[in-house]
Amino acid sequence: MNLPAKIKGYEFPRMKSAGKKKKKTAFHVLTPDTVITLAESALDIPFSNLFRPCNSYINRVFELEQADGAGRIIKFYRPDRWTRKAIQQEHDFLLELAGEEIPVIAPLPLQDGSTLGKFKDMDFALFPKCGGRCLDEFNDDQWLELGRLLARIHNVGAVHEAKDRISLLPAVSTRGQVDLILSSGQIPADLREAFAGVAGEIIDEIQPLFTKMEMIRLHGDCHFGNIIYRPGESFYLIDFDDMVMGPAVQDFWMLLPGILADSFVEADLFLEGYETFRRFDRRTLRLLEPLRAMRYIHYIAWCVHQVREDGKTRAREDFGTPVYWRNEIKDLQDQLERIRKGPARIGNM
Repeated sequence: MNLPAKIKGYEFPRMKSAGKKKKKTAFHVLTPDTVITLAESALDIPFSNLFRPCNSYINRVFELEQADGAGRIIKFYRPDRWTRKAIQQEHDFLLELAGEEIPVIAPLPLQDGSTLGKFKDMDFALFPKCGGRCLDEFNDDQWLELGRLLARIHNVGAVHEAKDRISLLPAVSTRGQVDLILSSGQIPADLREAFAGVAGEIIDEIQPLFTKMEMIRLHGDCHFGNIIYRPGESFYLIDFDDMVMGPAVQDFWMLLPGILADSFVEADLFLEGYETFRRFDRRTLRLLEPLRAMRYIHYIAWCVHQVREDGKTRAREDFGTPVYWRNEIKDLQDQLERIRKGPARIGNM
């Protein structure tokens, strides 16, 4: 099976040998002096010596401070992940949202007028620091607020497409991820056929559900960890790194505390808030479980990509073991049954 070089904006470095650790590049050995000097040069502003690494599974992110005390975040995008055009479209989307006074954290303009800097093989950007905390659950008013926030974001997202971002379609993005996984050498030989079979069945089963579905620019990874709560202010939606073209429901389903049948109150409040600014096509609620299955496969592909780059994954210690793959195959089989069963009809949903 041929491995795609990229899935519309997302680049996969070619396999050399499965699990072989790649040579460290400038991305892996960024020093405080290098990072601060780059920030000063990019903004033409002096910085203090403050340098704090921030948690990030994919990119390298650091907290800095200008000499005047203003907090800044500098983000180095992992090479061989997104194309430069795809990153620029993320920035363009954020700037459009900020222009509509929607609470997101847009990149700062650099000295040359752009928002995307370059250092060796890395793209980087600077952002204002925006403190806050994540909530584990929302009250009724906050569910309404989240609905309004996502609707406003989607109104902007629907203005035009992002041609260099992934299209969230089973036969496109998910098929590419399955091909990556199968070509990675990470699946034990005796389990490879079982994984390929259930993944292929899921794609065949759900692809027709996406026919003629409206595809707009989305956050793409909208979960509790990417929503910042600041007392007295609106919620901030952060980290648009996984921005995609897809159905609006993608930015909704990961916020729910469970399956739709067990989350009726939360879903109803969210949709009430959402429809203050934008109509929500309730037929797309049938995509919740298909999107969950796609997320399972997306997560496996993400782990594979990490192993191919570093020789290990930072997310799962048991990744690649027979037990891991048996559990993943079982989860996908269970999800396929859930999809075939279909969603329960709940009230006006």
